[in-house]
Amino acid sequence: MTGKTAFETRHGFARNQVLLDNWRESPFSRWSFQNVGELVPSARVAAVPGSGEIPVQDFGGLLDEKVALAGGPETVAAFLTRSDSDALTIMKAGKIVGDWFAPHMQFGARHIIFSISKSLTAILAGILEGEGVFDPQAPVTRYLPEAAGSAYGDASVRHVLDMSVSLDFEEAYLDPESAFARYRRATLWNPGEGTESLADFILTLQRLAEPHGRIFRYRSPNSDLLGILLERASGQRFAELSREKFWLPLGATSEASVTVDMEGTARTAGGISVTPRDLARVGEMMRQGGMAYGRRIVPEAWVRDTVSAGGDTEAWQRGAMAFLFPKGRYRNKWYQTGAASGAFCGIGIHGQWLYVNPTAEVVIAKMSSQPEPVDEPLDVDTVAVFEALSRIV
Repeated sequence: MTGKTAFETRHGFARNQVLLDNWRESPFSRWSFQNVGELVPSARVAAVPGSGEIPVQDFGGLLDEKVALAGGPETVAAFLTRSDSDALTIMKAGKIVGDWFAPHMQFGARHIIFSISKSLTAILAGILEGEGVFDPQAPVTRYLPEAAGSAYGDASVRHVLDMSVSLDFEEAYLDPESAFARYRRATLWNPGEGTESLADFILTLQRLAEPHGRIFRYRSPNSDLLGILLERASGQRFAELSREKFWLPLGATSEASVTVDMEGTARTAGGISVTPRDLARVGEMMRQGGMAYGRRIVPEAWVRDTVSAGGDTEAWQRGAMAFLFPKGRYRNKWYQTGAASGAFCGIGIHGQWLYVNPTAEVVIAKMSSQPEPVDEPLDVDTVAVFEALSRIV
């Protein structure tokens, strides 16, 4: 009888048990969400070398604070455990307040952020818009003529950015027979790849009868398409574009990565992995109106439009996520909460959050390995915890 390996002792399962068909399932996701590149081909996005960062792990009793939730008072520490959190980083007025990590995640590790990838990709769109090489009002076909026969044939880039494309597609995360499963095979996220690229899949999608722009419809292929449009407009591959225009100017201290398909097309809808600190830096840059370390990253007007001024309230109310932010809006792949604080956020499945509260000058990055892709009651509790933390720190 052989003893357990160090990997098994730490994680509770063997490395060879983590496969392409189960990497998003618990308990394997506790490891795979930090090591996606071992399972799915990925492109690297370089960072500023030699940061020498050290963890700040003393939250000063913050974890023992009780928060009022629908189910009753709960400590922050208990909530982090209940929500299968892997990491939490909080910034206040531009400074790190603290870092918290679950036992299976180490300081400096990268973690997949799923659909917060959409929010980061949209920042690149804002940068290119500011340079005059990308027009959100242009038809999709200006940059991608081959989209003419698809749902995007009469859609604008603005429809893509604001998730208001009238797209005949459902985010059926758990249905192995759905078009969504075919989509994930095209991204190389599921077994059975090799016959269809991500771009090929997207261009087979058709539209619904209703007009574009009327309803907020959360459909991830829109955001992968955005990455393709940015590549066409800039003439650069996504990882190269991200490194040059965003990641290095931001002052990110750790390398990022993004999963790619059989043609090297980046999964900009959900394939980006970053550290909690660097994710918080993105939020701080947005809080600062597009500035980081005295450098202009993205135009201030674009940030203002994204986090407060833009977005269609009526389209949001007609959509399926109005329960989370009853007064909210969606603009450039960021959520405006509609709260008096002006809070806005990026959200990813399995519990990924980047929350920014401008009034409190607080940024919170939370990474998780929640078993379910979507847990609506837990999302509501998470927002409540973030609001409470913003008052406490």
